[in-house]
Amino acid sequence: MSKIADIIKYEGDNSTFIWKHPCEDFNSLTQLIVHESQEAIFFMNGQALDLFSAGRYTLETQNIPLLGKVLNRATGDKSPFHCEVYFINKTEQMSIKWGTDSKVQYIEPTYGFPISIGASGEMSLRADNARKLLIKLVGTEKYLGQQKLVSFFRAFLMTRIKTYIAQAMKNNAINIFEIDENLTVFSDSIKKMLVGDFAEYGVALEQFFITNIAKPDGERQYEKFKELHFRQYADVAEAKLRQQIGVIDAQTEAQKTVIESQAIATKRAQEGYTYQQERGFDVAEKVAQNEAVGQMTNLGVGLGTMAGVGGAVGGLVGGMMQDAVGTVGAAQAITCAKCGASLPANAKFCLLCGEKVETVSENTVVCPACGKTVAKGNFCPECGHKLEAVCPKCGKTVPNGAKFCLECGEKL
Repeated sequence: MSKIADIIKYEGDNSTFIWKHPCEDFNSLTQLIVHESQEAIFFMNGQALDLFSAGRYTLETQNIPLLGKVLNRATGDKSPFHCEVYFINKTEQMSIKWGTDSKVQYIEPTYGFPISIGASGEMSLRADNARKLLIKLVGTEKYLGQQKLVSFFRAFLMTRIKTYIAQAMKNNAINIFEIDENLTVFSDSIKKMLVGDFAEYGVALEQFFITNIAKPDGERQYEKFKELHFRQYADVAEAKLRQQIGVIDAQTEAQKTVIESQAIATKRAQEGYTYQQERGFDVAEKVAQNEAVGQMTNLGVGLGTMAGVGGAVGGLVGGMMQDAVGTVGAAQAITCAKCGASLPANAKFCLLCGEKVETVSENTVVCPACGKTVAKGNFCPECGHKLEAVCPKCGKTVPNGAKFCLECGEKL
């Protein structure tokens, strides 16, 4: 006994794009069940009549059971009203592998030398236009899976993708030695070119990835430009490194100078003098150590030199000279017992070393050995050193028994 109604639903797997249900020439009131990820196309007498999305449907056909038996006898027990259902799997099918069957020849855009490469990767496809896919690729086939679909596309895929690889490398100026870091840009460019080719057959190219580039490693010309490329970048990296080291050294030196300056400033603040005063002390000390100063007959020249060192130190030294020296022109010179500097006769302290000065009179002399002021004589009463006469005016040594100074003519 023939069934009044049938139930038609998808019984394929997720690697299938198109699946034809084995039940044909079913009766009216047959139930069609379509899942969310599917579409179904109802064919009547060779024509695609209706496209069904997700849901449950009751199919209306001309195959009425009683009338059908009569008609079937006239056609050898075959229904003259042929009907069938195709299910289209709309899920995105991933990890479909692809690869070039030979090397792609093109001119490297950066260095302009001919090169050949291979490429491979993965893509994901989805049935987008069910009618177009059925009519152009499936026809009367009962099944279309991943492998069969890829085999359909292999010829045009290999032809198109080789051309697109060369175009993408040129349009994006992708350097062959930097291609691995540009695989995303490279993949997106080729995908945009391939989308229209797949859409023409009702298939959506959802993702396209280039995962491997087969470079011509070992070829003489390729290795030559490879060495040139990486040497260039090594030189640039080395120059940047040197620049960074120079900046760090400069910063370190500047920081060191700041620290030293802060330490010196702190010391000056603690000791109560300024930078200008310190420089004046240094110059005054050098002037005092100069042998020419000691040999000057006019003490006022040496003191004037020190008094004029720098604007800031001039006031400091000038004040000291006014207190310790008094009137320079008319005074007699004496010698500091500690450092040997020439000083005015009325000086109470040495301008250079600060030593207290003992007054030298006409009947006294400073012992050069012990520095004590003692009465004139042939020997020092303090240390026994043999004494030499010293001019009370210029401080120069004169022979014993001389009546006048050989340098300035002062009467002794």
